[in-house]
Amino acid sequence: MTLPLWFQVSSLVVLSAVLIADLLLIVWRPHVPSNRESGLWVSFYVALALVFGGLMFVVGGEQAGAEFLAGWVTEYSLSIDNLFVFVLIMASFAVPWKYQQEILMIGILLAILFRGIFILLGAALIASFSWIFYVFGAFLLVIGLQQFFSGREDDIERENAMLRFLQKRLQMTDKFHGLKFRITVEGVRLWTPLVVVLVAIGTADVVFAVDSIPAIYGITESPFIVFTANVFALMGLRQLYFLLGHLIDKLVYLHFGIAFILSFIGVKLVLHALHENDLPFINGGEPVAWAPDIGTWESLGVIVVAMGVAVGASWWKLRKGPLVGADPGV
Repeated sequence: MTLPLWFQVSSLVVLSAVLIADLLLIVWRPHVPSNRESGLWVSFYVALALVFGGLMFVVGGEQAGAEFLAGWVTEYSLSIDNLFVFVLIMASFAVPWKYQQEILMIGILLAILFRGIFILLGAALIASFSWIFYVFGAFLLVIGLQQFFSGREDDIERENAMLRFLQKRLQMTDKFHGLKFRITVEGVRLWTPLVVVLVAIGTADVVFAVDSIPAIYGITESPFIVFTANVFALMGLRQLYFLLGHLIDKLVYLHFGIAFILSFIGVKLVLHALHENDLPFINGGEPVAWAPDIGTWESLGVIVVAMGVAVGASWWKLRKGPLVGADPGV
């Protein structure tokens, strides 16, 4: 599978233009988007991803199109998990509603940066070490089991410990002052809570990049598809936050769906490694004949069903009892 260079370059240019336009909209029209506005933007970005997927089918063929769709759905699922952590961070620090849009955009740009770095690192490892799929697969299985039993609680606890460390050692005001990192109060320079919030979001972005990049390399080995799937998954995440932010923690079975997806891709990677095996201490360095290589369409089906079941079960549980104390500002 080879995608034309002109298509890759033009796609990256268009994606950059869309991200810049989104950033400029925040600068020109700082406001809290309504549910209707957020819903329209989320629909626009989903439609844009589907159009791009259609172009991948036309330009790159069925394999490229299927790999992009499967990768995008996987990364979108993990991005919703990322969104849950953003909601917790904003609530923990009581970030004023009017500043959350700018902070979220910074968080999304950091996520794209970190994922870009890990994509290049992953591509280099795959090119140099064929056995790296064993490592990726085992890592995802561990993360999947952790997610199944504790969700993101372990990651959040580690992050909270780091934040408590920072708060004890920085002279800090307890109020936000716009998007300023430091202010002067009675001649003393103080940090604002914004710096700790951005450290928390940046740390979460790194954690999710470490999780998500091995997952999508279990679907495709094309760095271009990996990067574009990640960017499209992160597009509209800011608007999705305002649309579903106060409900995201009510999707109580979401982490089970994500845990299953990560574990499934972990198994898929191990099977792929066995199918292509060249390690001398496994089957004498020969490929393992019985190890199936799970196809992209099968992977896409499993991922969609897993997320559908998790979200559907969560909504069913929500309908069984009314939301109590739901605050749209959280």
